[in-house]
Amino acid sequence: MITTIEAIQALAPSTTFQTEGNEITGWDIAEEKTGINQPTQTEIDAEVTRLQAIYDSQQYARDRAEAYPSIADQLDKIYHSGVAGWKADIKVIKDANPKPE
Repeated sequence: MITTIEAIQALAPSTTFQTEGNEITGWDIAEEKTGINQPTQTEIDAEVTRLQAIYDSQQYARDRAEAYPSIADQLDKIYHSGVAGWKADIKVIKDANPKPE
């Protein structure tokens, strides 16, 4: 889940701010130095939505990463079964976690 803090850091990376719980309680933006204006709540909300969509679109990659054997096990598979055997095992994982179109 993308947080408000992550959205603010994406919108205004050189700013500092204070939080209390989930609320922003203070901003330290030197606009004359950074050229960045304090983001509005609408801009922050839109950035949370945008970043969440990017994160969600990569779920298949996170699922694949969890399902892949360790590099050592993959190399052992190649040694014992050849690249074709390794590719067959990896294809099963990729087919179970397809890349969205």
